[in-house]
Amino acid sequence: MSDNPLPACSVLLLSGGRGQRMGGRDKGLLEWRGRPLIAWLHARVRPWTDDLIISCNRNLDRYRPWADQLVQDDSTDYQGPLAGIRAGLAAARHEQVLILPCDAPRVDDTLITQLLEAAGEHPVMVRMGRYWEPLFCVLPRAVLPALEAGWQAGERSPQRILRHLAPVAVDVPEGDPRLANFNTPDLLLGNGIVDG
Repeated sequence: MSDNPLPACSVLLLSGGRGQRMGGRDKGLLEWRGRPLIAWLHARVRPWTDDLIISCNRNLDRYRPWADQLVQDDSTDYQGPLAGIRAGLAAARHEQVLILPCDAPRVDDTLITQLLEAAGEHPVMVRMGRYWEPLFCVLPRAVLPALEAGWQAGERSPQRILRHLAPVAVDVPEGDPRLANFNTPDLLLGNGIVDG
C-alpha cells in the first residue's frame, strides 16, 4: 500500500453473475494456481479495508469467509453488475467504495492506489485507450441516488450511467494484463486454471 494518506474505503467484489460464459459455474469459486479467484482478490484488497463486501447471488456459505458483508441483487433474474453495485453502495460503511470484478486476479496495489488517490466527489474509472472499464472503479456513495434513478428508468449499463456523472479517468495501457478477466473456460485454462 501507499504511504500517502488515502481515503478510507469499502471494497465491493462483484461475483453475482450467472456464469453464462462458464457454463453456469460460479466464476469467483473457480481455482487459479490452487486458490479460488475470490481468494486472490480477497488477499489483494484485505489490507485496504475493514469493510469488504462481496456481491453474490448463490453459494453464500462459500463466499462468507472471504467477506465482512455479503449482498445480493434485489431481484432473482440476474440483471447484471449494476444490480450488485447498487446493493454494495447501499450497504457500504465508508463514503468511497472500491469496486472490482471477482475474475481479475492480476489487479495490483499500484492500480488500487491510483484509483483511491483520485477519489472524490466524482466516480473514478479505469480507462484503457478509448474504452472505460466501469467495473474497475471507485464510487462515492453519494452517486447512489443517480444510479437508482437510472435503474428505475430501465438503465442496466454501469458504463452509461457513470459516464453521465463526469468520471475521472485512471488511464492504463492498451491490453493491460492487470485488467484481464478470466471469464471464459479458454482464458482460464490458458492461464493455468484448474476447475474447482
